[in-house]
Amino acid sequence: MTKLSVNINKIATLRNSRGGNVPDLLQVATDIQEFGAEGITIHPRPDERHIRYQDALDLKKIVHTEYNIEGNPIPKFIDLVLQVKPTQVTLVPDAEDAITSNAGWDTLTHAAYLTEVVAEFKRHGIRTSLFVDPIPQMVEAAAKTGTDRVELYTEAYAREYARGNQEGILPYVQAAKVAESVGLGLNAGHDLSLDNLKYFKEQIPNLLEVSIGHALISEALYLGLQNVVSMYLYRLK
Repeated sequence: MTKLSVNINKIATLRNSRGGNVPDLLQVATDIQEFGAEGITIHPRPDERHIRYQDALDLKKIVHTEYNIEGNPIPKFIDLVLQVKPTQVTLVPDAEDAITSNAGWDTLTHAAYLTEVVAEFKRHGIRTSLFVDPIPQMVEAAAKTGTDRVELYTEAYAREYARGNQEGILPYVQAAKVAESVGLGLNAGHDLSLDNLKYFKEQIPNLLEVSIGHALISEALYLGLQNVVSMYLYRLK
């Protein structure tokens, strides 16, 4: 079964908009796990506009499922991850001022750098994943860095699916097959939702984990958080 890791950045955004501690990020993470999700994902950014670095440390104490920290491996981020030692670190090439992630790594151009960073995390027993576009060459080059997994950037799939173009899944199927052939575990994330997740799961072989935040939290405003987590888990069965 594909694991569901819930990205709680949007909870932190709501909290930060008023100051104080409402909603309580740690309580939400605890509840999400109680509702059945198999992981918690956070993506702290240097300006701490949603997840704060202290949040990453505090969450370590209460996340008993898989703990995934995403981000661009600038020195401050690397230091944080090595201090927290989550289950998994997902390396994302987003600019400091990016609203959200918008591209995968060029694993050919940045091969030497990624190899060095991946090795550092793996020395500390942290599983690594690289955020990549569904391009076979990028998946193949990712494997050469020593990473454990890749996370496919699914924004293009979600856009095409919403247009009724189911062939938008084809590059992802090919990338998944390449990942399997070079011994990489496979994750996916970005713009996956209740509408498009089931088809993605059905078509993608050996999908280990999806990380979903924006859509899940938005849907929960209408349907309730516990209900929405259960609905995602049903689609992944």
